[in-house]
Amino acid sequence: MIDHRKLGRELDLFDSDPLIGAGLPFWLPAGAAARYEVESYLHEIERRAGYQHVYSPVIGKKALFERSGHWQHFQDDMFPVMSLSENDEFLLRPSLCPHHALIFKSRPRSYRDLPVRIAELGPQYRAERSGVLGGLNRVRSIWLNDAHNFCALDGVGEEISAVLRLIERAHRDLGIQLSGFQLALRGDSAKYAGADWMWDRASDLLRKALDEAGAKYEEMPGEAAFYGPKIDVQIIDHLGRESTISTIQLDFHQPEQFDLSYVDSSGTKQRPVMVHRSLVGSMERLFAYLIEEHGGAFPVWYAPVQIQAVPISNAQDEVAAAFVRQCVEAGLRAAPSYDGSLNARVRESVGRRIPYVAVIGPREAAAGEVALRLRDGRQLPPMPALDAVRMVSEIAASRSHDLVP
Repeated sequence: MIDHRKLGRELDLFDSDPLIGAGLPFWLPAGAAARYEVESYLHEIERRAGYQHVYSPVIGKKALFERSGHWQHFQDDMFPVMSLSENDEFLLRPSLCPHHALIFKSRPRSYRDLPVRIAELGPQYRAERSGVLGGLNRVRSIWLNDAHNFCALDGVGEEISAVLRLIERAHRDLGIQLSGFQLALRGDSAKYAGADWMWDRASDLLRKALDEAGAKYEEMPGEAAFYGPKIDVQIIDHLGRESTISTIQLDFHQPEQFDLSYVDSSGTKQRPVMVHRSLVGSMERLFAYLIEEHGGAFPVWYAPVQIQAVPISNAQDEVAAAFVRQCVEAGLRAAPSYDGSLNARVRESVGRRIPYVAVIGPREAAAGEVALRLRDGRQLPPMPALDAVRMVSEIAASRSHDLVP
């Protein structure tokens, strides 16, 4: 069984320290490199899909979360109040949605502006109990790929369909195996906020969107967020276990609470609908899945080191260093390996799941070539160094999961 906690530490992806605290992992350079590449990819596909990216504070006044309903319905999962004075009580945010609601409200909005898609890859905090914490799957500091899309009521179906397509694309490029959908609905308890009509309308809209997409789904009463029903996108791992990382939530409650509005074509104020969505969930849970799913052998495009130069002897050290510079200038993540025997260095590179090892001996150095060894054991004939750089760059740019064209 592959355990992301063990493999993540062996590959220097992430670690933790008791002095920082349980559930608060830190990302090491290799893990940070992979994460940055994934974050940049998500930012770009969202930008191309019409999202506007923002930054917002990680704390807010207690009154903000009372207004949103988090304090009343989610208090047990929030960190304690921080009091600077009697009138200044602050909380670490458990979600980004209240901040984004206020960002929408900060400017006048017209029907011509809709949908307004506000995105942020930002931190939020949950006061998880020590007994449930584990690796990257359950943490207290959560970096979420989040967005809140504000649209007219008659645009909800189209907006949800667009989000489903974007989720499908992100999952395919990252190597996430989709298994199905769950429609999380309100249950009988008192933990839910908002009027009955809001819940009935939101549930019907999500059900219709799934039906029109031809998606197979299971209805799950009692699993909704406190402010609205949601679509949970189910994924499956290498052991056949199902879990959720992506969600689409429909919210009539918070637009009402924050008195959000836009002006329609007749000049009348209307209430927008708020679509909460995450393409891949949190970076922590995402990478827990990716580490295990790929066994640490990430696709070339987000591998921490994509190519390692291994000179056979000290005489080729300068050529290897020059090759690494070529790779870096071309936008690749590359590094040299100088110490130890050739076989030991190649084994070490393969053990670190580096996709390509560029072996450079006297013959390759004289001819301006490299001999690529792939992490799956295959070897390619010597090729010009520039051709090797071009090949790896093209595979990375295509986000292919193959090591050769």
